[in-house]
Amino acid sequence: MWFDKSNPLALYMDKRRESLRWDDAGMSKLDVNPDVLADFTAMPFPDESFNLVVFDPPHMNSLGQNSKMAQLYGRLLPTWHCDIGEGFKECFRVLKPLGTLIFKWNECEIPLDEVVKLSPIPPLFGHSTKRHGKTHWLAFLKPNVQDHRSAGSEGSQPKEPQ
Repeated sequence: MWFDKSNPLALYMDKRRESLRWDDAGMSKLDVNPDVLADFTAMPFPDESFNLVVFDPPHMNSLGQNSKMAQLYGRLLPTWHCDIGEGFKECFRVLKPLGTLIFKWNECEIPLDEVVKLSPIPPLFGHSTKRHGKTHWLAFLKPNVQDHRSAGSEGSQPKEPQ
């Protein structure tokens, strides 16, 4: 997903730091070397730190702990509903008002709509990939707290563009 993990405008976070090697015909090595070692359910950043957050959690729960797929992409735990929900909350906590959350999900095991309902804010739009149509990219916009409060006090009607 990363074009350049060393880009100074990007901060790469993962809960693991490791070098993986395999003796097979496919990919033979993977170095996971994040800038920040942390879990997406408890990010070590102050509130409203970022304009943009990309959330690409593991999306499979049937993988064996030591399988190559689990090592490459991680795996969901039995607590995945809570974990993904907490991940969404953390993403919105560290986003500035009117910040953008990009969410990536592959629904090979768990349908997208089951995951999206765990977000406290609905997505604005999304796109599915052409290959098998199972990988989805969604864009969320964190509301401006003042605009969100004033919209709530006037009812739930969206404001007209000016």
